[in-house]
Amino acid sequence: MTVVAESRIPYGIPPSACEGGGSAPYRIIDLFSGCGGLTWGFARSHAPHFESVWANDFNDFAARTFNANFGNHCVVGDIVEILADPRTTVPKADVVIGGPPCQGFSLLNKNRTSDPRKQLWRPYMEVIERSGADIFVMENVPQILGSSEFREILDEARRLGFKVAFAKLCAADYGVPQTRHRAFIVGCRFADPSPFFPPKRTHCDPQVLKKLEPALFDSTYVPFPAPWRTVRHAIGDLPAPVGIEVRAERPPLDLHFGRTPTATSMARYRAIPEQGMNRVDLLRNAPEITPDCWVRKKSGGTDLFGRLWWDRPAFTIRTEFFKPEKGRYLHPEQHRPITHREAARFQSFPDDFRILGTKVEIAKQIGNAVPVGLASAVAGAVLELLAVRTEK
Repeated sequence: MTVVAESRIPYGIPPSACEGGGSAPYRIIDLFSGCGGLTWGFARSHAPHFESVWANDFNDFAARTFNANFGNHCVVGDIVEILADPRTTVPKADVVIGGPPCQGFSLLNKNRTSDPRKQLWRPYMEVIERSGADIFVMENVPQILGSSEFREILDEARRLGFKVAFAKLCAADYGVPQTRHRAFIVGCRFADPSPFFPPKRTHCDPQVLKKLEPALFDSTYVPFPAPWRTVRHAIGDLPAPVGIEVRAERPPLDLHFGRTPTATSMARYRAIPEQGMNRVDLLRNAPEITPDCWVRKKSGGTDLFGRLWWDRPAFTIRTEFFKPEKGRYLHPEQHRPITHREAARFQSFPDDFRILGTKVEIAKQIGNAVPVGLASAVAGAVLELLAVRTEK
């Protein structure tokens, strides 16, 4: 069964995001779009300055979600096959955005040295060329910046006439209640993007704020940055979840459902009751119910079976955030993993964002997305860059 979920307020999006404009919107193409987190940061956070005109994703559920939110122009399928089809017409665009699948570069991928997904930047560059775009924004895991493919991307971008800037950004620095790090590569034909990208950080680790006077912050910050948004900011208003399925209620409660843990799982949750605890505390407090593989594990993975802190951002939200054995996904107080709604809020999706699919497919779309607040910050930098073209 296909279900629809909706959300409410976007975190980390500046008040100026909804200001109007008199000129025609800049046309954007989103490749490997997923459910559209990056497009939302452009076409919704900075409406009416950007207009989504074409998109592609291999996952049917993600494409349906994209189309439900942005219009029926996300094409489902393998981008290589789509571009090889003589019937395909790539529309003209000002900006191409998107994140070629990151699993090929991820540290979690044991076969990453030979993963063919590492070459999907090539059709991405082909779309840039065929669309005539003057700017591109490529997003990926930070590991891409040290790869041989990164050097190839830079060479190809320069061959096509682009000047390039790149950076690793932390979502929490832009108002997202999550310390997720992503790499962005921005290319521009008509100007050097370096003065505009990366965008100035609007938020800061509160521990840093305590140590430094605001006047001492360097030029990478806006004046007087705000403290990082926290788990409490994101989900503190939500009641305890009800049921184990998508609920026939208005957002945010539609995606605020739980699971049915085994007796052993519940005992493990109760054995680590305090914020910040993890598998190490489980082993100390309840060795008899600690998995043998964790007993033998002497290094790495300390966030497994970890509880979030109320007054810190969440950690990176992945596609299986509902499994606490996969990361720091336990609620700060309640004996349960986080819900789909909580994960969506940590990704800064507004509650009115519609998501189509099964529970597992919805989780994939949430975990794979670019956080909306981070996308909005990058889009703001691109908008400033496009103003240079307008002035010329």
